[in-house]
Amino acid sequence: MFSRTNNCGELNKTHIGSNVLLCGWVNSLRTHGKIIFIDIRDRYGKTQIILDKDDLIDKGNSLSNEDVISISGKVSARTKDFINKEIATGEIEVIADTLNILSVSDPLPVPIHDREASTEEQRLKYRYLELRNKTLQDNLIKRHHAAQVVRNFLSKKDFIEIETPVLMKSTPEGARDYLVPSRVHHGKFYALPQSPQMYKQLFMISGLDKYFQIVKCFRDEDLRSDRQPEFTQIDLEMSFVDEPDVRNLVESLITTVFKEVNDVKIKKPFPVLTYNDSIRRYGTDKPDLRYDMELNDFKEFSNKSDFKSFQDLEYVSMLSVENPGFFSRKIIDELDNYAKSLGAKGLAWMKCKNNALDGGISRFFDTKLQSDIISNYQLKDNSICFMVGDNSKLALKVLGSVRTKIAEMLNLCDNTILKPVWIVDFPLFEWDEKEKRFESVNHPFTAPKDSDIDKLSSSPESVISKGYDIVINGYEVAGGSIRIHDNKMQKQIFEIINMKEEEINEKFGFFIDALKFGTPPHGGIAFGFDRLVMLLCGVNNIRDIIAFPKTTSASALMEEAPNTISETQLNDLNISINKNEKDI
Repeated sequence: MFSRTNNCGELNKTHIGSNVLLCGWVNSLRTHGKIIFIDIRDRYGKTQIILDKDDLIDKGNSLSNEDVISISGKVSARTKDFINKEIATGEIEVIADTLNILSVSDPLPVPIHDREASTEEQRLKYRYLELRNKTLQDNLIKRHHAAQVVRNFLSKKDFIEIETPVLMKSTPEGARDYLVPSRVHHGKFYALPQSPQMYKQLFMISGLDKYFQIVKCFRDEDLRSDRQPEFTQIDLEMSFVDEPDVRNLVESLITTVFKEVNDVKIKKPFPVLTYNDSIRRYGTDKPDLRYDMELNDFKEFSNKSDFKSFQDLEYVSMLSVENPGFFSRKIIDELDNYAKSLGAKGLAWMKCKNNALDGGISRFFDTKLQSDIISNYQLKDNSICFMVGDNSKLALKVLGSVRTKIAEMLNLCDNTILKPVWIVDFPLFEWDEKEKRFESVNHPFTAPKDSDIDKLSSSPESVISKGYDIVINGYEVAGGSIRIHDNKMQKQIFEIINMKEEEINEKFGFFIDALKFGTPPHGGIAFGFDRLVMLLCGVNNIRDIIAFPKTTSASALMEEAPNTISETQLNDLNISINKNEKDI
């Protein structure tokens, strides 16, 4: 039997002379004559163990890294020359009296302490071993801490945590649902929630005026570094509020989390950008404000040039960057190819040198025009300009992406810097050219600005929403809105996005009905908790802060999910599988 007295990271000078029992993994072994040094490790830290008795040395010689052991012994001070200031226990060591081998480890298929020495596929297959890595353990501990801070903060603000159903009705809007077949109701399916959106609005109708939940959500969509098929939200909703009320609460929550978890102070209030300004200045509604480099309208000057490729275009956007020495022809060609991959015809460029423009397309601009450009944009000597021309949407989007890529190339993305910004005044709808219909920019439960309500019937494309996103370092950390609380307006919104009466009733009839029974004005927001923790940990991939993440193809390599289902299970569900030729 064993019962540890201390963990492997807490012993110090105050414990000298104490008898202790430690349990953990063999981190390293070193033999010096008739003495064996063992570093024993757990999630709290490491402690050096001394084996100097013959029977213990025999046992010690049989050990390998990652064996699980327990040792008992007396805490002793290290000699001055052997103090290790790199670890918390570096001033002491434990002289062992007993050594018990609790579990023997086979050689590990992946290294623990050097993640770069194996592929991501290997690491995910043996994720339980990779989680022995201290960095990943610290990330998960920080995730736990952040969740506790969120719960405590919102509870003190009179929010109550209420669980919502995981098996719900499929109402696909945007991303595809993950579907769950019903055994009892043949041919019918549940959906896993993309968001508890309607449930939390129903709580407001119920009189539960402050709700929150740290909740799992699911979306069957293409994955990126900041997306997973299952993810965690901090979901909250409030009654009798408008936009400033929600935003003030969110700012206080974010600043509290970063202060209590990382001891980092973020200044309030956060800056605010309208959607249109964000697109115009940064080419995206998720701007990274850690660095400057704003986009500029270049159409006035391109029209006066002899560069025919820019003639008769709707828009030309320009970005100026210092450090032209970095931008070799190879780098410029790489950026050009990148712009083309995003749909642009190409990436034009010119360098500012000795108060004139040089290289690229500069020959198409006469001396006066060059001087006017330098003056108008206050171009510094030794800077470079990049330009994209097309329709305004594409030109801004492409150059915004080029801006981000350049920042990465120049190492301007310092993860120790946090730059939050509110993005507001989103359009309520956008036109889907392929489907020839309007779509909701956020979701169809978002309320329009009061001043724009009359435009819903005449010009829905011009209606501004009461939506708001919080963006930090280029990541959308949270998004929300003031909701529609009138059933007639809610029905009108569904009709604008081309939903027929029958479809509205089939998908949302219960919700439309609920809005008739005294619905308070309300609004809320949903945080991408994984993204928030990613920022707290200073990493660029949410897989590093999720215990058991999926691959970019939504696979779980460790347990090999998704997997095939037996014929018996399929028969119970009255389901048959039609195999494609590629599956045979």
